[in-house]
Amino acid sequence: MTHLFDDDALTGVLGHMNGDHGDDNLLITRAFAPDAGLTTAEITSSVMTGFDGARGVWQATLADGSTAEVAVPWPSGPISERREVRREIVALYDEACRRLDVVPRPHA
Repeated sequence: MTHLFDDDALTGVLGHMNGDHGDDNLLITRAFAPDAGLTTAEITSSVMTGFDGARGVWQATLADGSTAEVAVPWPSGPISERREVRREIVALYDEACRRLDVVPRPHA
């Protein structure tokens, strides 16, 4: 069964990602867009809308104004602790950079 995170974890992670990492959200969404049946060029903006023990979820805004969900499985497999979310998002960011041929910034 997929682990569900509590409201505090969801609020904290989503607030951080959407407040401090908007560019990373867009990069991740564009990189994994083909897995969701979208093209990279279609996506103009993105916000992280949720996550659970199996995946992160982003809402992509497309060039025509519509939206689409992009759900991406965690690279290391299922997780169950809040501290693991950061590790998995960093791994998605690194993979997004690789897929889009972008030089990743160093991780703090």
